[in-house]
Amino acid sequence: MKTKSLLLATTSLSLAIHCTAYAAVSASEAAKLGDTLTPIGAEKSGNADGSIPAWTGGLDKAAASVDPRSGRLANPFANEQPLFTITAENQEQYASKLSDGQRAMFKRYPQSYRMHVFPAHRSATVPEHVQKAAARNAVSTTLISNGDGLKDFETAIPFPIPQNAIEVMWNHRTRYRGGSARRSYVQATPTANGTYTPVHFKQQFTYRDQLNDFAPEKPGNVLFYYRELITAPARLAGDVVLVHETLDQVKEPRKAWIYNSGQRRVRRAPQISYDGPFPASEGQRTSDNLDMFNGALDRYDWKLLGKKELYIPYNNYQLESADLKYSDIVKPGHINADLPRYELHRVWVVEGSLKTGDRHIYAKRVAYIDEDTWQIVLLDHFDARGTLWRVAEGFMTPLYDKQIPMLGVETLYDLINGRYIISGMRNEEQDPLEFGFKTSSAEYTPTALRNAGVR
Repeated sequence: MKTKSLLLATTSLSLAIHCTAYAAVSASEAAKLGDTLTPIGAEKSGNADGSIPAWTGGLDKAAASVDPRSGRLANPFANEQPLFTITAENQEQYASKLSDGQRAMFKRYPQSYRMHVFPAHRSATVPEHVQKAAARNAVSTTLISNGDGLKDFETAIPFPIPQNAIEVMWNHRTRYRGGSARRSYVQATPTANGTYTPVHFKQQFTYRDQLNDFAPEKPGNVLFYYRELITAPARLAGDVVLVHETLDQVKEPRKAWIYNSGQRRVRRAPQISYDGPFPASEGQRTSDNLDMFNGALDRYDWKLLGKKELYIPYNNYQLESADLKYSDIVKPGHINADLPRYELHRVWVVEGSLKTGDRHIYAKRVAYIDEDTWQIVLLDHFDARGTLWRVAEGFMTPLYDKQIPMLGVETLYDLINGRYIISGMRNEEQDPLEFGFKTSSAEYTPTALRNAGVR
């Protein structure tokens, strides 16, 4: 399946497709932030027919109720009904607003895959200190090492007014996620007939400016620290992954370790990068598939294809509901199609083609990035024959009480073997999400890794 040509949106943000300038924008250009652009770079205005509304600041912090014990958010759009439903039978009517991956899912699962499309709400926003940091980044942050690293970057979103594809991808990698976070979640890799064993994780990450020992005058090359502990099933329980995510991963590759509870040993894990298999994924996800895309950009030539209006997963509070069991979500072939919510939004479209001489199981990737959050929400993966192989969806669920554009559930569908992986489910979990805590880099050392994995 060939990626269709995309027309640039008629906006000052999309004047050039192949721009290679690595410099920050001028002060006059940056002045558009908060004026014609949102504080982090999206177009403030809606579209011509009003099906995409103007951005007016995102959801209010008190948009709906918050459970005081669990911190779970009520659905502020619970009373809305779908505008229409896209199926295999009528998808051609909506083809201009569907990705290749979505259309392939209709072809692969014509009887069960469908998309319920709701009114669009531009619900996402970020705290004021992040908005101010993005404005400073706009005039100061530059790409270095052929786009593999950043200079003079702070907090989040280095390029709110991007000039090229690499800058857009950096915005995804560095988008605001609460500074630091702890959560428990469940992952499943069902077989083609829908059977699965849930894998339970405890995850924690901390961006460098949330460290007690962070020195702004000597920020170093680490972007954030990440740790993930498996708590079930028993055969995997106690295994831990630790990652030091670097800003310039070519100059200083990502540092990763694995603690194997059975062997009681900590080992360096250079395979947790690029297309190395991600632990406990049963081969259904590469290391750089987590969070839709993560890690170094250097193995691909990235091209900015412009902006497009697409039906994307958005405001998926229903999918996060505590009224659901994991068995209500995980079904054969794909997740329960009656649970996700889709809305019409503008996305940046970026194509990555594997460089000659470099190796990766994906020869091409096409990413669709939400303009309001810089989150990749759809990602198509092609094999060496040019065949569309895997289709990823990221289900945006903004945490309005904390002003965090949260990616909750994410899925990666294999169109060939009929399997998929779903991660980020929290429906049956009891402990609340925790954000914004301060910690020390000592929590993210191989020694701490061994201590975390003790059963």
